Amino acid sequence: MSRGGLLAFTIIVMTVVLVAVGVFFPNTSAFASASGVPSAVRRPSSPQEAVETLVQEISRKDWTAAYNSLANKNEFTEQDFVRDLTGTHPSVRSYASLDGFDLHPLHASADAAEVRVDLTWSEVVGTYHEVRDVRVIRAADQWQVAWPLVKEPRVPPQVLAVNYLRWDVVYRGPEDDWGAQDVESPHVRIVDMHPVDRGGAVVLVGELLNEDVVPAFVTVKATLLAKNGSAIGTEDAFDKMSHVLLPKQVTPFRIDFQNVRLVDVDNIRMDPSSSLIAASADPVIEIEDQKLNGLPDSSLTGKLVNQSGQVVNIAHVLTTFYDNNGQPVWVSDGYADRALLPGTPVPFSTSLPADLSGRVSRYRVVASTYSSSRFQ
Repeated sequence: MSRGGLLAFTIIVMTVVLVAVGVFFPNTSAFASASGVPSAVRRPSSPQEAVETLVQEISRKDWTAAYNSLANKNEFTEQDFVRDLTGTHPSVRSYASLDGFDLHPLHASADAAEVRVDLTWSEVVGTYHEVRDVRVIRAADQWQVAWPLVKEPRVPPQVLAVNYLRWDVVYRGPEDDWGAQDVESPHVRIVDMHPVDRGGAVVLVGELLNEDVVPAFVTVKATLLAKNGSAIGTEDAFDKMSHVLLPKQVTPFRIDFQNVRLVDVDNIRMDPSSSLIAASADPVIEIEDQKLNGLPDSSLTGKLVNQSGQVVNIAHVLTTFYDNNGQPVWVSDGYADRALLPGTPVPFSTSLPADLSGRVSRYRVVASTYSSSRFQ
């Protein structure tokens, strides 16, 4: 092999090795400890170091190491500990990765301390925060965390009678005559739409109605047009709307255009579309304890209660905020981080820009759901 060929071969091998190192040993700088000493070789000598070590082990999903380091591990099993962090049933939480954390010491003594841990979890639909107040106990020459386990309530065996509407669809078969017409798409229309200037972005908020007597799978696209008639950009609502609408149901929608100024927009072309879909009115999700929170953390909080007998793995919450004239001023969404068990409340939160909170006089919350049992 020539010297040039050997050099090329060496570069390729080193590149493969570096890629492998990046995959199997990712950069954990976001979780670097304050002392700079790797947690695997450090005996926590302070409450903060003990919490940092535990969080780093959780971020790596090294459940055994994290569980064995706990001061109160005799109170629950390792499986209980893992379920507390990942959920008993598949949910958004099950597929999340720890993206960062903040520690806030509350108070401390010579042998005990309390620390508030703000965990930031990242998943495919965004991020969510979780706050845990942990107690740290001194044992000999090191500190250990007493984990505040949160157990999901167990649903007792029972029979739930259900009475809900359901729509099935029968399409044209392969033996039908050529040109035979299928069932037409449901009729939908936009009942309200307003552009909002967000300082460097244009946001369209509005509502879409399924005015038909059959369920519809709906989408909304928008195109911003400049004064010369050219298209500035085209976007859709994606997850800022409910895509499955039963007859006469309304969904809010929000479409974001980044790096666009409202003064540059002369016209807006809206393009709602729909297709027929089989659907049912089950599961029914009740929304309880709704509360509009003001500044500095403007948001709407509440609880979701699954009224059906099946587990809801993912619940998507959409909140429409209205002004005094009944016009939508903002649409916000969020996901419940745990699965919804029958009859078991699960908290949710949707945010509201601080500068819009003073314009809100009422709101409406809707929830769409996904249950894996329907596809088994």
